[in-house]
Amino acid sequence: MRFCGEEWLVRKTGAYLPGAYEEVVEIVDAIVLTEKEAVHVRATRTFQDDLGVLRKNGEEWLVKLSDTETYIPGVYEQVIGVVPITTLSNRQYCVILDPVGEDGKPQLGQKKLVKGETSFFLMPGEKLENGIQDVHVMGEDEGLILRAKESFLDDTIQPYAFPQAVKRNPGDKWMIRGPIEYIPPTEVEAIIKRYSIPLDENEGIYVRNVKTGRVREICGETYMLNQDEELWPKELPSVVEDLLSGYKDPLADRGEWSKQSTAVGFAQPISQVREKTRVVTLRVPHNAAVQVYDYKEKKARVVFGPDLVMLGPDEQFTQLSLSGGKPKRPNIIRSLCLLLGPDFCTDILTVETADHARLQLQLAYNWHFDVGNKSPESATKLFSVPDFVGDLCKALASRIRGAVAGVFFDDFHKNSARIIRLAVFGQDENQKIRNQFCFPQNNLVITSVDIQSVEPVDQRTRDSLQKSVQLAIEITTQSLEAAARHEAERREQEAKGRLERQKITDEVEAEHARKELLELQASSMVVESCGQAKAEAQSRAEAQRIEGEAAVEQAKLKAEAIRIEAETELERLSKARTAEIHYLQEQNQLEVLKVQEIADIETRKFKNIVDSLGSETIRSIALAGPELQVKLLQGLGIKSTLITDGMTPLNLFSTAKGLLGITSPKSLEESSKGEEDT
Repeated sequence: MRFCGEEWLVRKTGAYLPGAYEEVVEIVDAIVLTEKEAVHVRATRTFQDDLGVLRKNGEEWLVKLSDTETYIPGVYEQVIGVVPITTLSNRQYCVILDPVGEDGKPQLGQKKLVKGETSFFLMPGEKLENGIQDVHVMGEDEGLILRAKESFLDDTIQPYAFPQAVKRNPGDKWMIRGPIEYIPPTEVEAIIKRYSIPLDENEGIYVRNVKTGRVREICGETYMLNQDEELWPKELPSVVEDLLSGYKDPLADRGEWSKQSTAVGFAQPISQVREKTRVVTLRVPHNAAVQVYDYKEKKARVVFGPDLVMLGPDEQFTQLSLSGGKPKRPNIIRSLCLLLGPDFCTDILTVETADHARLQLQLAYNWHFDVGNKSPESATKLFSVPDFVGDLCKALASRIRGAVAGVFFDDFHKNSARIIRLAVFGQDENQKIRNQFCFPQNNLVITSVDIQSVEPVDQRTRDSLQKSVQLAIEITTQSLEAAARHEAERREQEAKGRLERQKITDEVEAEHARKELLELQASSMVVESCGQAKAEAQSRAEAQRIEGEAAVEQAKLKAEAIRIEAETELERLSKARTAEIHYLQEQNQLEVLKVQEIADIETRKFKNIVDSLGSETIRSIALAGPELQVKLLQGLGIKSTLITDGMTPLNLFSTAKGLLGITSPKSLEESSKGEEDT
């Protein structure tokens, strides 16, 4: 019975002919299900499916291979799509939002943690929170910072870190360290992964506590930031950053060279960007000092080179801004290191004499800092004057101008070195010029003054000075020429006298040499004659000695040859006898072995014959003759008899036994033997 508008599904195999009141709405193909795919179905109205389950209107479910191999959607079923299987390895996990409970209903607002290794289908309404995630595998130098999203009792890492479960409140942060494999529960959020920072003795980092705000430096150890710490970047002034860059020389006396090299177009390497979270370091060169000021403690410390300065979180370098150029101009050289010297600085200054002659002096001052025992008081004085070069040049220039203003040009031209040294160093109690001049503010000591040039500023003064200098040069040249001429004449006379004396001395020495030559020739003739005779005698004696030694050696060799031949013959005979004896021994052994083997063969042959015949057969053969004779005698009615040849001895005991009618196999054999002999 069908009603108007009713729809149904025909599943029978074979052809189907629709009736007059039937309309084919759609031909539905079966969906083949596999282990890796499932069909997402929705009910369009309340009905009971083929599996006998009551489906409500709008209800969604999955049809899997475990339910049926092929699926044909019914009239009230709508296929939403094909759901692929979700596979997790043993190194993966996932979090499912709004999971379906045991009653098949979605649990809205809840989460479910699924760990691998497993495979499953996402039910309708379920979705993954962050997809498939890998297990957090941490080594010894790694850590993971976690944050609780809701209250729960943490026992996930109880065997590793805590002796018992820990109560976690929302917002709590903690860190776990490796080595460990960790899968965070649904109540926990992994914030960031930490790594150990290995630090050498000369390396460090700035660490800030986010709770207290305190910043500290960690040096010379391997450190891992915990959940309440972060790396703190230390900011430095741009000038200090430039001075700390790799291409700048920290020494103050190299600033001019650096500027000149830049001006002529020398390429400077690009400085590396400083990692601000790393501890700021500066290598203090030898014979230099650096001042570091702590703004928190309100204290300054001075580090003498060679050493490595490491800035604390609240410390900054004391920057030096020194004068440079000629004449000196302020703020030309910037440096962090103060060179202790000895060093020099050059300055150009203009002075005026008492007769109003204006002169331009170029002076070089040698200086150094007297640090003494490097006590904190003396070290602090070094940086008390920010621009010690400018202060030095200004102070000495004023003293020199005052001293030159009280003398005339001629006096200054003749005694310029003494006047300037007296102005700079002053006099002691004995009216002698001191050897050095010290600035007590920063213990700067001036040891010498070098006058490099003195040039008049006025042109007329310069011309008159040049004329006087030329006249002095001419007078000096003429005096030097006269002195040189007189000296040459004197040396010529002395040379002639030495030559005459040398000639006489040479003639005397020649006569002595001729005399010695004649004596040596006579001695050589005597030695030659004696040597020839001696050589002939020695040669004859040597020849005879060689002949005798040769004869002796020949006799020895002959005796040795005879001995070798005899020993060889003896050895040959002994070896021949030994070989012959060995041959005979082996031949005898072979004969013995042969006899033994033949005896063994005969023994085995006899034993095999005896074994094949058997003991009973041999006994029967042995007793056959005597038994026959006994039976013959018994047939004749003879009870006992004794037949002998008269030669064989008789055994009366056995004879008596025979007479008594007791016979034995042995007696029978003997009797048979006696009969045969007879």
